[in-house]
Amino acid sequence: MTVLTLNRKELEEKIGKINEKVEERITMMGTPIEELTAESLSVDVTPNRPDLLSIQGFTRSFLQFIGKEGVKKYKTKEAEKDFEVKIDKSVKKVRPYTACMIVKNLKLSDSKIKELIDIQEKLHLTLGRKRKKLAIGIYPLEKIKLPIRYLAKKPDDIKFQPLEFPRELTGRQILSQHPAGREYAHLIEKSELFPIFVDANNKVLSMPPIINSHETGKISLNTKEVFVECSGFNLEYLKKTINILAACFSDMKEDIFQMKIDDPDGKFISPNLEPEKTEFKIEDINKTLGLSLSEKEIRNSLEKMGIELTKEKDKYIALSPAYRTDILHWVDLAEDVAIAYGYENFVPEIPKIATIGEESKEAKRKKLLQNIISGLGFLEVSSFHLANKEDVKKMHFDFKEFIDVEESKTDYNVLRIDLLSNILKILYENSDSGYPQSIYEIGRVFAKNKEKDTGVEEKERLALAIANEKVNFTQIKQVLDYLFKMLGKEYKLEPVESSNFIIGRAAKILVGEKEVGIMGEVAPRVLKNWKIKMPTVALEMNLEFLN
Repeated sequence: MTVLTLNRKELEEKIGKINEKVEERITMMGTPIEELTAESLSVDVTPNRPDLLSIQGFTRSFLQFIGKEGVKKYKTKEAEKDFEVKIDKSVKKVRPYTACMIVKNLKLSDSKIKELIDIQEKLHLTLGRKRKKLAIGIYPLEKIKLPIRYLAKKPDDIKFQPLEFPRELTGRQILSQHPAGREYAHLIEKSELFPIFVDANNKVLSMPPIINSHETGKISLNTKEVFVECSGFNLEYLKKTINILAACFSDMKEDIFQMKIDDPDGKFISPNLEPEKTEFKIEDINKTLGLSLSEKEIRNSLEKMGIELTKEKDKYIALSPAYRTDILHWVDLAEDVAIAYGYENFVPEIPKIATIGEESKEAKRKKLLQNIISGLGFLEVSSFHLANKEDVKKMHFDFKEFIDVEESKTDYNVLRIDLLSNILKILYENSDSGYPQSIYEIGRVFAKNKEKDTGVEEKERLALAIANEKVNFTQIKQVLDYLFKMLGKEYKLEPVESSNFIIGRAAKILVGEKEVGIMGEVAPRVLKNWKIKMPTVALEMNLEFLN
């Protein structure tokens, strides 16, 4: 959850006096009130609604929710001459994509500038995962000559004066001497090339995701027009982020101009504020919610959430605003209908069946394993059932039998085939934390099986890993010894050769004569692929032998 703090006086000018009824509606919209004072209102915003992280976005959604505003339709103006960003191939291995726009007719004040910075940082924190996934830059257009280029150079060849710094620095010096550089250095310091935006006069605008230029990247009270960019790794996320900002600027009564993005992977226009279509059936929504709403009632409910309902022949189509990031499936529409209908209006019913509740064998087994392994000082993690092929191939370089997810909205587009790949990814993502690191996961993995009705077989597995300077095979075997002792089971080990483990320091785990898993010291090749600098031991095994 992200806490959004709004100026109470400014908010009341837009939505009316905040009384007990308004407080209740704010909470029922899905943004529970954290604190209300004479000066401010603080609400919790869930990660799936980053469009609410500004006074413009919050006000827009609340007025729609209480029926004072209808569905908003935003328009952009066509790109003018030189309103273009050219992406160079050099940046593709560093931070490959960008989405941009130009905003004119700005009326800035100190509070507005602070507001823009606040929106920017909250999007960095949520959608951007602390700038790892994406970073936003806002620049005064009067100091920039269009068109703009997005490219990458060697760190020592990049020189400019970073924001609020007294002198010029190289790209590498910025990471060690500038406060923002030190904070975010881990995002690019291992890259051979650093990304930069430059204008037609070859002046550096910024070095994303670190810092803007003091000369060309600092807005002031005199700024009337700005260039806004968002750079990162997932183009769809970048487009959504620009759409969120475009809607905010539009609500401020500013003019939004499109830009031509000349990308080697395909040219496009940014931003595109056309609504997105999602097909659904009224009976599916009613069945999901246990209601009997008419077409008119569902239409009204969706409009309260800023979504327009239309029909194409006999099909119902929901037109979601371009700034909404959470509408991926018709089930998301059902959730919006539920919120607009009001959870307080649902009537609880006792099922007309008699049952005796009992904890499942799987749940008991998982709880037992959790108690045993946590008692050894391991921290439990829970990763996605979905993975991406690049991550899988860091361990299983020759694997081809992927189970693809149709129309995936993210780069997680296949079902995971093991747990160790995700365990190692977590170790990589926490490489700046203290050692030793001991983590485990109990979860399902998936494999193709034509004998199953779905064509997919699911198995529950346990995986654990220890990363530390002096860890070795003996340590992981001691963990396995203790685990089987506490389970009251016996096992044996046999040598095995696996490309994922060091030869001579790996073994397959057998219960009876059946192989249930593998363990050992993780191979340097795998550690290098994951950029893990510490020796690591790991094991993964199926849990069917406990049935």
